[in-house]
Amino acid sequence: MKRILPGLILLSAITACNNPQKKEMKAIKWPDAKAPVAEIIPHKRAIHGDTVVDNYYWMIDYFKKGPDSTKVVDYLKAENAYLDTMMKSTDTFQADLFKEMKGRIKEKDESVPVFKNGYYYYSRTEDGQQYYKYCRKKGSLTAAEEILLDVDQLAKGHAYYSATGFSVSPDNKLLAFGVDQVSRRQYTINIKNLETGEILKDAIPNTEGGVAWANDNKTFFYTAKNAVTLLSEKIKKHTLGTDAKADAVVYDEKDNTNYIGVGKSKNGRYIFIVSQGTLTAEYKMIDADHPETPFKVFAARSKDVLYDVMPVDDKFLILTNWNAKNFRLMECPLDKTAKENWKEVIPHRADVLLEGADEFKDYTVLSERKNGLTELRVLKKDGSDYYIKFDEPVYDAGVGSNPEYNSTTLRYNYTSLTTPNSVYDYNLIKKDQKLMKQQEVVGGYNPKDYVTERVFATAKDGTKVPVALVYKKGFEKNGKSPLLLYGYGSYGSNSDVYFSSPRLSLLNRGFVFAIANIRGGQEMGRQWYEDGKLMKKKNTFTDFIAAGEYLIEQKYTSKGHLYAHGGSAGGLLMGAVVNLAPDLWNGVIADVPFVDVINTMLDESIPLTTNEFDEWGNPKQKAAYDYMKSYSPYENVEKKAYPNILVTTGLHDSQVQYFEPAKWVAKLRAAKTDKNVLLLKTNMEFGHGGASGRFDYLKDVSLRWAFLFALEGITE
Repeated sequence: MKRILPGLILLSAITACNNPQKKEMKAIKWPDAKAPVAEIIPHKRAIHGDTVVDNYYWMIDYFKKGPDSTKVVDYLKAENAYLDTMMKSTDTFQADLFKEMKGRIKEKDESVPVFKNGYYYYSRTEDGQQYYKYCRKKGSLTAAEEILLDVDQLAKGHAYYSATGFSVSPDNKLLAFGVDQVSRRQYTINIKNLETGEILKDAIPNTEGGVAWANDNKTFFYTAKNAVTLLSEKIKKHTLGTDAKADAVVYDEKDNTNYIGVGKSKNGRYIFIVSQGTLTAEYKMIDADHPETPFKVFAARSKDVLYDVMPVDDKFLILTNWNAKNFRLMECPLDKTAKENWKEVIPHRADVLLEGADEFKDYTVLSERKNGLTELRVLKKDGSDYYIKFDEPVYDAGVGSNPEYNSTTLRYNYTSLTTPNSVYDYNLIKKDQKLMKQQEVVGGYNPKDYVTERVFATAKDGTKVPVALVYKKGFEKNGKSPLLLYGYGSYGSNSDVYFSSPRLSLLNRGFVFAIANIRGGQEMGRQWYEDGKLMKKKNTFTDFIAAGEYLIEQKYTSKGHLYAHGGSAGGLLMGAVVNLAPDLWNGVIADVPFVDVINTMLDESIPLTTNEFDEWGNPKQKAAYDYMKSYSPYENVEKKAYPNILVTTGLHDSQVQYFEPAKWVAKLRAAKTDKNVLLLKTNMEFGHGGASGRFDYLKDVSLRWAFLFALEGITE
């Protein structure tokens, strides 16, 4: 539950025009409206002999006190009203953008069915409906459809509705699922009897939403959360028909820097509890046939050692960084799991990151990353191997949903900046594949109308930073075109390329779209991540600036037409780069930005804080405090000119609380010396990921892109 924007949906969107070479236009004339002025109430923070006055600390009030804190809500509403006034002239354009983007989505659609334990599972959407229906067919795709959950029906009357964690009992008779109606990722687990349609009384609140069924079909394990910090702290065991308040705690995590979870092995034999932080991991396990037994440790946690466990018929496979920075694959007997019994299968390689492994009865499929690109490697039981090849210069490929252990077919996903999301079934024996589905772009789409490139910018320390670009054919590198540069660069999360039908409208209006694989991600290996966190975090920011400068030097764009976009921890990136290089960007969009780093990391009552000391550092330690203070966007706002900025947040955000962006905007307003626009949009009903419906989020995207178009003078 890191500060990651779910699905990165905000990367993708915009509208239509035929000429990719935009005519010279002037930005719209903004209304002469008075921006809100936040009240100043000085609050002193004193630590390590350093005293800082925070004039807007009071904005945390709603988080601490709830709905009784009207002052904060009134301020956020005033900012929303100001934004509405400033963007009023784009209202019709925003409506057109929404209609256009929605028009590219196939409303009546169906996922590729996935086979498990005798049934084909899939979801389908219907015309005009925001959500979906979760379904299955027994034995054959020609069998009668069984609707397991009608989320369209369940979501009626709710501003926000999220259903997750679908898990069917081993006997196929019960469905467990989690529901969140607030957007704080506090899920209530429900159980549905699939034979009678009845929702059982076993409702369990304040969980992560998923369950791991024991093989007795009446016992399951789940992750319980702390109601205040939202940390996953305990694994509990529930027996159907009993009071959830009496559920036994089978595991209590004492290290509040770790995340925990519970799941079942693909072969159905084991239930695993995993505790993992940035630098350590530990698995505990039981036989799924015996849920009454205590969990035993697979391999004791040790400093800087991560591992993942996959049981196959006669052994465990272990993916680990133990004495292997880029990870290696090992194995051990079923009855001897401590580290001294691990035997190497695939050694460590300095130039290849071993990202993941998927086990089947007779095969293991490895996800490897070399030179920033994913490769799929198939290992056979006899020790031989082969690679599945991909042709495009920049793409993303990944193992899809493969829940059936005995399968000889690999489901994988493929996409690129020009190839729509594609689902393939690969026959592991015959080494051939079948395209099962490719995302349909309603209205037509020709990938040959667009061009992708992969270039490398040079960072200030000489490091080569990959940048992927896409633009429409006919684009000329003359510095006159607008370019939107996206970045993230935290948690080792990769910013891989992907196709977006709404993005076509951006490209068709003459924009170039680019993704910078800056340090802090893991695109170029584990060291790439380690060089962009803790006391090396500034590399993330300077890499992004170097990417922007390179794109200007190469005449993809110019300072007057360069834009930046990032969300969540990528919003921290936005806050940092506008402080470090404010004149580089004409406009910046910071979605749910993590910008008040020190104050948040000092407050352990705020969700995610303790889990993330290994990512950012603990400011209670002076060295970490000093370094964080040197880059934290809120701490480094100065009296100077800033670019045009649009900031978004959600009142119920559980990952980056609303008060961080609100405080940042207030401080920027008081300090900035320019006349550029600064806008704050607070969604009063949603949280970190925005709206839950499959169309509603496009309204927020329409606002973001209308902001960019206004700055470019594009009005239709």
